[in-house]
Amino acid sequence: MGDSLVDLLCRLADEHKGAAGGDSEKVVIGLVGRGIQSSRTPGMHEREARRLGIGYSYLLLDFDRLGFPDAAIGDLIAAAEIAGFHGLNITHPFKQAAISVLDVLSPEARAIGAVNTVVFAGGRKEGHNTDSWGFAESFREAMTGASMGCVAMFGAGGAGAAVANALMQMGVGRLFVLDSQPGRASDLASRMGALFGGRVETWPDPAAAVRMANGIVNTTPVGMAKYPGTPFDTALLTAEKWVADIIYFPTETELLVAARTIGCRTLPGTGMAVYQAVRAFELFTGRKADRRAMADHFEAAA
Repeated sequence: MGDSLVDLLCRLADEHKGAAGGDSEKVVIGLVGRGIQSSRTPGMHEREARRLGIGYSYLLLDFDRLGFPDAAIGDLIAAAEIAGFHGLNITHPFKQAAISVLDVLSPEARAIGAVNTVVFAGGRKEGHNTDSWGFAESFREAMTGASMGCVAMFGAGGAGAAVANALMQMGVGRLFVLDSQPGRASDLASRMGALFGGRVETWPDPAAAVRMANGIVNTTPVGMAKYPGTPFDTALLTAEKWVADIIYFPTETELLVAARTIGCRTLPGTGMAVYQAVRAFELFTGRKADRRAMADHFEAAA
């Protein structure tokens, strides 16, 4: 795509600047993914930047809307750097694919094997993962006292890797990883098991995993408006279990509604969305973000 892609990104940045009613933006960020037109992330970042007096533009770089193939992810990241972007947030389905074109990874991103934040600094493309910290902070805030003996996690993609890392750091005794692609689940279980002493394993029977688990986490896209449904039969749930879903649009997924009806403690994806954005904003700007303010920005962006 080359120069034409750089030109496209420059034009999109200029158009966004004009729509915002000014030309003083100093920080330009993009969100890269598929099906992201309803994302609240741009509004959350831009409102926090205004609160701090920072000129800031946040663009949606939606591969579905732009008509780009997945293979263009490397070209787009390179073009964004040339076009003067300060960084990118990376979401589904590129959190793992983006790694191959980056110059350096943070220790956490390297351990997880996925990035959701890219910072362009000093001629280098730096990869970070703020998802893991975001999930952990959200969980600690809302799920105090939740049993962590055994957890079943659905999804072994980039988000699943970040959540698995967070769960193990929080002291989960045993983690079952389940995915529609068994090889992907095995790879994640092997990598996390090596880091955390073999307490991570795949489990071939979703029903058995749910029955055995104290808590269940959904990191798959199932439950989004584009992918309705639940990742497993919710009739397997019982009231003493807790259920977390990292999806935040919609806030109340079918899984969480069913779990709450049964009597389970539940955790929606909104907290993770806010916390990961706090850390990403700080990486992009070098300024301290206010989590409470960004939570308010998140709601205002609905």
